[in-house]
Amino acid sequence: MQANGAGQGQESSELSCLNSAQNGESSSAGGSHSNGLLSSTDNGNSVGTSNGSSTGPVSGTSASSTASGSEVGSLKKKKRLSQAEEDVIRLIGQHLHGLGLNQTVDLLMQESGCRLEHSSATRFRNHVMEGEWDKAENDLNELRALMHSPNAIVRMKFLLLQQKYLEYLEDGKVLEALQVLRGELTPLKYNTDRIHVLSGYLMCSHAEDLKAKAEWEGKGTASRCRLLDKLQTYLPPSVMLPPRRMQTLLRQAVELQRDRCLYHNTKLDSNLDSVSLLLDHVCSRKQFPCYTQQILTEHCNEVWFCKFSNDGTKLATGSKDTTVIIWQVDPESHQLKLLRTLEGHAYGVSYLAWSPDDTYLIACGPDDCSELWLWNVQTGELRTKMSQSHEDSLTSVAWNPDGKRFVTGGQRGQFYQCDLDGNLLDSWEGVRVQCLWCLGDGRAVLASDTHQRIRGYNFEDLTDRNIVQEDHPIMSFTVSKNGRLALLNVATQGVHLWDLQDRVLVRKYQGVTQGFYTIHSCFGGHNEDFIASGSEDHKVYIWHRRGELPIAELTGHTRTVNCVSWNPAIPGLMASASDDGTVRVWGPAPFLDTQEADGLNENCSNMDS
Repeated sequence: MQANGAGQGQESSELSCLNSAQNGESSSAGGSHSNGLLSSTDNGNSVGTSNGSSTGPVSGTSASSTASGSEVGSLKKKKRLSQAEEDVIRLIGQHLHGLGLNQTVDLLMQESGCRLEHSSATRFRNHVMEGEWDKAENDLNELRALMHSPNAIVRMKFLLLQQKYLEYLEDGKVLEALQVLRGELTPLKYNTDRIHVLSGYLMCSHAEDLKAKAEWEGKGTASRCRLLDKLQTYLPPSVMLPPRRMQTLLRQAVELQRDRCLYHNTKLDSNLDSVSLLLDHVCSRKQFPCYTQQILTEHCNEVWFCKFSNDGTKLATGSKDTTVIIWQVDPESHQLKLLRTLEGHAYGVSYLAWSPDDTYLIACGPDDCSELWLWNVQTGELRTKMSQSHEDSLTSVAWNPDGKRFVTGGQRGQFYQCDLDGNLLDSWEGVRVQCLWCLGDGRAVLASDTHQRIRGYNFEDLTDRNIVQEDHPIMSFTVSKNGRLALLNVATQGVHLWDLQDRVLVRKYQGVTQGFYTIHSCFGGHNEDFIASGSEDHKVYIWHRRGELPIAELTGHTRTVNCVSWNPAIPGLMASASDDGTVRVWGPAPFLDTQEADGLNENCSNMDS
């Protein structure tokens, strides 16, 4: 009996482990490794090493053991491997083969009794890599019976012939390429649109022109490897493993650990060389913006609003003391330094909005303010002071993505679209606006109103529609960068997360104290994975977007925290504005010893999974 169990059918003999005592004997052809992979080929013919003889501990004992019944009984049967164990061995074998350790793979396959892949798949792989297209096409006929989808063979043949066609063109063999196009690709009657595109490549004057137009690497290992990756998707993994399967699984495991890490706040690096596979991924809370780095005390009254610029280099703060202060963020130390003060806002400053390019800043006042100020931040000059009527209340503003227009409004029924000089472009009557946001398409404007809802308004075709309906007043809201999620501060309820596309309430965040004061929350951190909000209990709350319970409660302010802003360019930097007249800048823990850092009074609770 052959050690690969040949009596059980072809597919079984090639794919499953060889779970007999004669596990060392190879069933592969003379020209291939015992793992089923050719070490090298010469015009499609194997010239590699042969591991036909057994190297296992029971090598050469088959004849003698069958001669003596007592000896057969004395041989211990090899433990049958589970499916999971077989899979792991094949994954390890594939990875080692990718490293060029073919003899090690041979020994692993022989000792375990496993086969890395089906022998037909091995021949197919080698013929593709050698550019033996006719032989590869014949291999497809052998693989047909192993495929789950009957249409897969046509798709695979199309991919093979497309590569063959392109390689002929690169070699200047136009007649041969034309024959492939007319005599082999077209009769498949598959993807005719692609065939029309391929026919256009006949007009390419040289190889580089072909590669550019076809977005193709050219004849060689790189393009053939890419072709094999595509072809493999049509084959069951029992026949041929997906390419670099172990690396894929490891990368997925690392990404999952990072995804579950409460405090992970850095860019994901998909390169496995950047992490240790020997330890679980854990981010320390000390790397998270939970610690007071600076306390800005230049305002002399309640600070109602704060907002980092879009490029993260500046912070604007607005106060009841009638001033706006622009702060410069040091790119190295992340310390903030007063850049300039913008004065003259008689009613105080309760809302600020940076233009998309950060050139301009618009300041709005509280309910009884009928004016807004448009400042040039670079020069400190007031470009526009706008007021349509003394009866207006302009308390909120949002920039159009083009940076040439903005919308503004208030609770007295004003809703305007204006240019940079304050000229009225459009107006919407009877909308009592609480908060505004322009979506990225440049057409839709979201507005929360006194009916406890957020509606979408289109100034071009004058249509509107309901998007969010709450049961309590929406005091403020903000929208994620991708325009999909909205974060609402709802009176007496706290912070709610809505999906604007599906129009559903996603999550209610716990812990924050929200009455009828206007409190502004924000998305933040890398990939906007976190949410932060002020609170009437003098704290700043931070949640992971997926969890309802706060992961951090930041203390230090002595009165209501009105607004929180997370730096969009520096994930570890955050600012909060409070009625105590201060702005606190939060960052990672300073370089303290462990006991000191743990002894700081900022508290943390586990995220509710």
